[in-house]
Amino acid sequence: MKKIIYLLTVFSMYCACAQKNDVKITPTQQQTKNDMDTTKLNETVKKAFDAWQKGDAETFTSFFTADAKLYDDGNPRDFKKFVKDACGHEKFTSIDTIENEGKTIYGRFHTESWGDFRTFFKFNINNDGKFDKLEIG
Repeated sequence: MKKIIYLLTVFSMYCACAQKNDVKITPTQQQTKNDMDTTKLNETVKKAFDAWQKGDAETFTSFFTADAKLYDDGNPRDFKKFVKDACGHEKFTSIDTIENEGKTIYGRFHTESWGDFRTFFKFNINNDGKFDKLEIG
């Protein structure tokens, strides 16, 4: 009986040592693990999206008109302040759906303030090929 207890003890210790800890992947690590498919994005949206993901606010805003409008869940916000505060600190961690001829992106988003959540960016292109409105939510 002592042999059985000894073997069970050794076996249980071996199993406990072999268990892996539950490792959490940060959104930044997740993004590098899952390359996001941006091939269905409108060409200009893709360039703006890439600039956003890199935290390049200057390039991101270069695709917008000087008086671009921002709507967050339908509520007007200051576009320039949003870009200044968020670009480089917030980014998509996955793309779930692309709609509206490649001008609307739905996916997971990470912010330093609010954590992780699902969101969308909907770009409106004017006749000159610039974005005049960005809807987020």
